[in-house]
Amino acid sequence: MTNTAKSILETRALDLSIGGKTLCRNLHLKIAHGECIGVLGQNGTGKTTLLHTLLNFRVADKGEVLLCDRPVSDWPRKELATKLGILFQNSSDEMPATVLETALLGRHPHLANWQWESSTDLALAHASLAAMGIAALAERDVTTLSGGERQRLAMATLLTQAPLLYLLDEPGNHLDIAFQVKSLALLREQVIEKRLGLCMATHDINLAARFCDQILLLTGDGGFLLGPTHEVLTPANLSKAYGCEIREASYERGKVFFPE
Repeated sequence: MTNTAKSILETRALDLSIGGKTLCRNLHLKIAHGECIGVLGQNGTGKTTLLHTLLNFRVADKGEVLLCDRPVSDWPRKELATKLGILFQNSSDEMPATVLETALLGRHPHLANWQWESSTDLALAHASLAAMGIAALAERDVTTLSGGERQRLAMATLLTQAPLLYLLDEPGNHLDIAFQVKSLALLREQVIEKRLGLCMATHDINLAARFCDQILLLTGDGGFLLGPTHEVLTPANLSKAYGCEIREASYERGKVFFPE
């Protein structure tokens, strides 16, 4: 079916609060096809809460979230999982399963009740493991994986799920610098080639600067800055949002930011 929605996901006049603290007020956010958006801000400013609201894990205080022009609350949970996929900050595997079996869980929203995975599903899972550099671990028990290997598996499972919109909560967790860049470059390539969307909450200003088209910078008092990356990510804006002096330096790929 051809997707004719103007945006993959949109928030309209969204208000969020938690524990009596206002996180954002009157947020109008659009995630278009082929676009990557970064959500930045100090601890406790609402980055994870926003992602969970977009997923319909929690209800906003005011406003609405639309997925493909339809309220996210109207989507059946299984159908919603074919459109939205999330990488959580941390994941744990209490039940024994192989790496391949875990990656294949990403296909479950696409299967009918009692339907087994097809050869196409299996091939997609293998390709996703290879893309994340863990193909050799396919038969390993997930309980034996390191934190970094488990994060790669979570990303591979997300790739296997093949949603319309990737929601990433601290995607750099447990990963070395080289693979942080490699994994986000791969996801951005998927977003551009397949006209998907990506929204990532991160503490890493420089990863957001490198891979995101727009930035939502939460200020912690219900306010925010939203716009093209080069407009939002300035030393003045970042210094105010993070409560410390932030400097910038230019190089051939763009800019990097660092605390004074």
